[in-house]
Amino acid sequence: MGEVRYLIREHIPALRRYARALLRDRDQADDLVQDCLVRAINAADQWEPGTNLRAWLFAILHNVYVSDRRKLARRPRHVTVDSEEPRLEYLPNQVKSVELGELERAIRSLPEQQRITVLLVGLQGMDYKEVAEITGVPLGTVRSRLSRAREALQRILNDTQTASSGELHVTKKEVS
Repeated sequence: MGEVRYLIREHIPALRRYARALLRDRDQADDLVQDCLVRAINAADQWEPGTNLRAWLFAILHNVYVSDRRKLARRPRHVTVDSEEPRLEYLPNQVKSVELGELERAIRSLPEQQRITVLLVGLQGMDYKEVAEITGVPLGTVRSRLSRAREALQRILNDTQTASSGELHVTKKEVS
């Protein structure tokens, strides 16, 4: 069991990156990773040496995430006034920062299953088979989700570029 704990440690940064990309909140992401690690350590005897530990850990993280989302969906949402304090946003003045922000917003706008697939393949660099194991879907479904996600991202980013390029569409009604 001590060996598994040692092996798990090297995967923590990747788990944190994925959790942060999923949740977009550092504290919630850290909580998700902690829950994942607790479950992994408690179930360490179920992991078979020689199998893909990374995929096993990501599957646990994915399952905890999905389980938490389902719990949240069943509960009414309460928002405290303090949590909605006004926030100032500054637009970045560097092109790369703007493009990265547009990509992040585009990824956030994807349906959850497509977003998860894009993050596992694109951010974590996993192969399709690994993603299929983690998410518990067939390999063809992973390919399909990734294809649809790429098309949607391309469409969203093209629309964003068109809107930001300053193209003005005026109808006859607006002119008169």
